[in-house]
Amino acid sequence: MLIKNAELETVCGVTSRFPVHTQPEIAFAGKSNVGKSSLINGLMNRKSLARTSAQPGKTQTINYYHINQSFYFVDLPGYGFTTAAVNVRQSWGRMIERYLKMSDQLKAIFLLIDIRHDPSANDKQMFDWIVAQGYEPVIIATKLDKIKRSQVQKQVSAVRKGLGMYDEEKLFTYSALTKQGREEILQYIDLLLDAK
Repeated sequence: MLIKNAELETVCGVTSRFPVHTQPEIAFAGKSNVGKSSLINGLMNRKSLARTSAQPGKTQTINYYHINQSFYFVDLPGYGFTTAAVNVRQSWGRMIERYLKMSDQLKAIFLLIDIRHDPSANDKQMFDWIVAQGYEPVIIATKLDKIKRSQVQKQVSAVRKGLGMYDEEKLFTYSALTKQGREEILQYIDLLLDAK
């Protein structure tokens, strides 16, 4: 897949109505600071269209990026941001839940997990919840460049085990620094869009 153009089209807050359109959506979920904005920028081949921050919890809205005028990347708020007020975290959770239940065009949910660590309770909860909504989450293990090559298989196994994944369920590894994994993820998105 060649991404020729990408633009931030819609930003939805807690009380916003979600846009109604007929084009497929690919959603991205993950814990705050897992590298979600960096992944989306990397896939779009843009430096800073999706806002990255050293401060976790920056994405507090649902952001729709229109890709090639034919489909959307949907950036969901990061979860597990402990310094945010409880009521704020709950409102983000409700917003994500409302999106997953109401989007008629959602084709897949990519769930990002930091490859350096075993999945957290929040990660497992999000994985199980996505499954309960009738979707099969596709895992992207981020920050690949932060571990030695010899550790990759061990950490991939730990992510799979921690989430309770089946062998056939999809897991990609990705480095925002080297873009390793980018082409494989885009090829998979191509397959998802062809299957619509």
